[in-house]
Amino acid sequence: MNDYILVSAPNVQGEDFIKQLQRRHIPFAALVNNKAEYERMLALEVNTIIVISTTEEATWRVPELPIGRIFLFERSLNLCCRYIQICRSWTSKSICVITNSTNPRLIYKGMGANYVIHSSSTETSFLIASDFMTGSDNG
Repeated sequence: MNDYILVSAPNVQGEDFIKQLQRRHIPFAALVNNKAEYERMLALEVNTIIVISTTEEATWRVPELPIGRIFLFERSLNLCCRYIQICRSWTSKSICVITNSTNPRLIYKGMGANYVIHSSSTETSFLIASDFMTGSDNG
């Protein structure tokens, strides 16, 4: 079975990335931590949604589907750090944080992210056509 890409998509960039994955029929799951995010993913017709509570460690179990690369679109520094903390043990492949803020990349790297990409563009196809999807995971 192919690995699933895991995506936290709390913003327009993340939604575009989900649409790119859907167009290319790339298996993925969305990561959400509240009802509003869950409803947004349903509206985007996401088939696989992983719901966790960032405050309840019991919900941080490794999902039953095979997780590959992880793409976290930043909404807040705290939430993104918590997602890295939760998801780092779910895969040996790369975690990529996409941010348009000036938060220090070393914070995310120190938490376990392999890549931190600063982008204010809502166009995310470059992530699929790059080494982040197909390259090695020793970043």
